Amino acid sequence: MKTTARIIDFEDPTFDPFLTFEKAVSSDFSDDPYVKLAAMRSDGSVFPVDYRVLLGSAPDVTLKDLPKFMVLGSSDIQHVFENPAIFSNSIFKRNIGHAFGRTLTVMDAPEHTRYRRLFQTAFRPNVVAKWSDDLVAPVINNLIDNFVGNGRADLVNEFTKYYPFHIIYKQLDLPADDIAIFHKLAVGLTCIIVDVAHGMEASKKLGDYYHLLLEERRDGSGTDLISLLAQAEIDGEKLPAEIVVSFLRQLINAAGDTTFRATSSLFAGLLSNPDQLDAVRNDRSLVAAAIEEALRWEPPVTVGMRMTLSDTTIAGVTIPKNCEVNAMVGAYNRDPARYENPDQYNIFRKPQRHMAFAYGQHVCIGQHLARLEMTRALNALLDRLPNLRLNPDFPAPKVMGVNMRVPREVHVLFDAT
Repeated sequence: MKTTARIIDFEDPTFDPFLTFEKAVSSDFSDDPYVKLAAMRSDGSVFPVDYRVLLGSAPDVTLKDLPKFMVLGSSDIQHVFENPAIFSNSIFKRNIGHAFGRTLTVMDAPEHTRYRRLFQTAFRPNVVAKWSDDLVAPVINNLIDNFVGNGRADLVNEFTKYYPFHIIYKQLDLPADDIAIFHKLAVGLTCIIVDVAHGMEASKKLGDYYHLLLEERRDGSGTDLISLLAQAEIDGEKLPAEIVVSFLRQLINAAGDTTFRATSSLFAGLLSNPDQLDAVRNDRSLVAAAIEEALRWEPPVTVGMRMTLSDTTIAGVTIPKNCEVNAMVGAYNRDPARYENPDQYNIFRKPQRHMAFAYGQHVCIGQHLARLEMTRALNALLDRLPNLRLNPDFPAPKVMGVNMRVPREVHVLFDAT
């Protein structure tokens, strides 16, 4: 779709939101937070501590005034997600909500229930299935075309870092000339936790851009996601522009960044276990197990944040009203009481629910699309890169960071075609 809307870069065009955000979610002293969390779990489930500081990450400047608690026990993490009347998502209004706006993430029921039901229609199975053939597969194959003849690649920096975002560009039908600045602004939104000024600048400029696109596409002639949302109704009324724009602001983070990280960790885990890689290559019915194990082993988001609406007690620890509570999703997925040898990537383990997409009312609305994208990506690489394996000339891939973890590189060899 042709559009005349233009998008405006940061006032300082040299600002690098990608580097700023990666520094914000990385650790100063440890590549693996699970070692420390496992040691702490033996002493209890709930601790009055800021997990960011504990694990060597930058503190969230927007939440510095709130007392903080970290929850490690599996049943207690589930309790937090199951009780939104006590543990509220409204905490996000204080940080990413300033940048994203009135998105589903900042809402509690009944507002959340009302809007989530409508947004779910945009991710119906028939819509997702159509995206699979029309959007997902072409993006994946076009990226593989760039290195299929080389016999070697870095799957992170040549593939996973791009494919989910290129899918989103196509879902939104963005003008090609706008994409580079669009992506900068979208990542800039998340920098608000350490850089409020740039986060708010990104919010304003991306909001203005989305409002222009939304107005252009209200005629109902388009089939892209913006056009679908422009026509969406709730209780007989059009979905408010503020709600649509807020949802779209969060899309790159919620659907792009998390899928990039999850797919990168999938390749790191599977390629580091050649016997499992061979099993999946020879029996594609194991692809689903490989993906679910990657999501358990290295979830793209390792922490679920909430705020207490009243005084409460978890595992004998009193948590007052208006406290930040961080449910450590990654710790849930690595609990030895739930998973044998939890630090091992093992596609043959007994299937069991994990928390990679959270739980309860705020379970990820795009989880089915994420799984579809990861499935298409893994199958395409196995189909098109014969004898795919790690490149021994480079260090083995290592997943790094505190929250939003990812391997920086996954170097591979394969038979060029």
